[in-house]
Amino acid sequence: MRVLKGHGTENDFVIVPDLDGELDLSPALVRALCDRRGGIGADGVLRVVRCANDPDGKEFAADAEYFMDYRNADGSVAETCGNGIRVFLRYLIRSRLVRESAAVATRGGIVSVRSGTDGDISVQMGLPQVLADRPVATAAPISTQALAAVRMPNPHVVIPVAAEVLDQLDLTRPPIVVPPLPDGQNVEFVAPIAPYHLRMRVHERGVGETRSCGTGICAAAVAAATAAGTGADGRTWQVDVPGGTCWVIWREDGSIELIGPAVIVAELEVDEGWLSAVSG
Repeated sequence: MRVLKGHGTENDFVIVPDLDGELDLSPALVRALCDRRGGIGADGVLRVVRCANDPDGKEFAADAEYFMDYRNADGSVAETCGNGIRVFLRYLIRSRLVRESAAVATRGGIVSVRSGTDGDISVQMGLPQVLADRPVATAAPISTQALAAVRMPNPHVVIPVAAEVLDQLDLTRPPIVVPPLPDGQNVEFVAPIAPYHLRMRVHERGVGETRSCGTGICAAAVAAATAAGTGADGRTWQVDVPGGTCWVIWREDGSIELIGPAVIVAELEVDEGWLSAVSG
């Protein structure tokens, strides 16, 4: 099995080309591929398949050719992945399946993705949903705090913290969120640096702390803009994460654009003996 390794602001993925939908991508195989000691190592798996050849993608086949079947490192599925979809387009361009843009289907809907002249990739992420529920969360050393909940379409809870607290957080364990969102949640800790400029760390469901989270970056900007009263004003937010920087535009029509880098690191052949062993 031939796979690739890529990342978007160091949120890293194993890319599995499977255009004809022939691979049984079991949770066990996903966990093995993502294992950082016994496998290739990644935060998740991006399976590249034509919509018409995938049970979850078929409903989108009339409007998009390719389906991004995204799996978290623990083998669970997710609605979409903002960093992953940029890497997904980078793969499509590298493989000459598209020239510079594509409509890509995800479990959260169809997303328009385009490569810019500066090398960054922009994603039209759709409309955010700011939830009425305001859960509280705890992560050492901060005390329990109220926070915003946002669907992008992945579920997020966003916690504002002071800049000096951000680096002290212990994210080796999942933050405690009460009440938890029905499908679980990614938790973003966000510190304001300047107007329209944030720093962020994130604990992702099914993964743990990651170097970046694209949908979380969008959720952080939406939560900060809502709290500041600026809302969807069309200005650009800069969001710095441990793995780099992305930019978010909350357009006046309510839609979100995410802009950031995407890198293909390597292409490699998975050993058939190893594959047989981990596939059971």
